[in-house]
Amino acid sequence: MRAWAGLVLAMVLTAGVAKAEDYATPQEVFDAMRESFQPEKSRGLHVAYQFEISGPNGGSWHIDVDDGTCKIETGRVENPTVTFSATDKDWVALSNGKLNGVWAVFTGRLKIRGDQDLARKLDEMFP
Repeated sequence: MRAWAGLVLAMVLTAGVAKAEDYATPQEVFDAMRESFQPEKSRGLHVAYQFEISGPNGGSWHIDVDDGTCKIETGRVENPTVTFSATDKDWVALSNGKLNGVWAVFTGRLKIRGDQDLARKLDEMFP
């Protein structure tokens, strides 16, 4: 059952992130996420998302969601609720809708650790 949850989660995460223009770097993806945040979808949530992106344009980013507010910053957060790991190219491809999320999880190109229910909420808050 857990493997299916990961596959479904990847489909949900990649479904709403792609925009009309393609992003070139992970930073552009996170900048767009900041603009797309839906505060009403995060009421009552207190979650820390960590993103570990490898590669030349990689780095660490985190998103702290706290009851209708969010803060997106570079660096690591202590005790993340959910951690996503991918290469810079794969994260951008996922965000642009060019890499299928199910395939990314299945092949290990996207790794998700932590609370799967809260991981699924990411796409609701950042369509």
